[in-house]
Amino acid sequence: MTSKLLLCPACGAVNRVPEARLGENPKCGKCHARIFPDHPVHLGHDHFLAYIQKNELPVLVDFWAPWCGPCRMMAPVFEQCARDMRGRVLFAKVDTEEEQQIGSRYQIRSIPTMVLFGAGHELARVSGAMGSSAELQRWLKGRGI
Repeated sequence: MTSKLLLCPACGAVNRVPEARLGENPKCGKCHARIFPDHPVHLGHDHFLAYIQKNELPVLVDFWAPWCGPCRMMAPVFEQCARDMRGRVLFAKVDTEEEQQIGSRYQIRSIPTMVLFGAGHELARVSGAMGSSAELQRWLKGRGI
């Protein structure tokens, strides 16, 4: 039986989850928090790299800012997609106002920008708000997810 290594978004512990059980809403063996929360994980500089590098599922990061109208419009779409694709993709958000170093490192020039990471490497990116979870899912499917 194959498994995936997944970081707990609450405590950062690494959990080995059998692939057959990814859809069963697994919990962290250390703190018992859900590995796939109902909302995207907010990442800061202290755990950004670990989250995108150590998770064996792809991680889609929404780079946004609180003052950005399209970002606020996109937020419920991103959250719905996170629920719809639970167990296949991890969803995270980075506030570019609070985390300017991360935005600079990944050359975020416009927001919202979504970057898909696999094993810590950028696989794809798209800028601009998407109007529906289905549209975002189609974009991910076009990238082999």
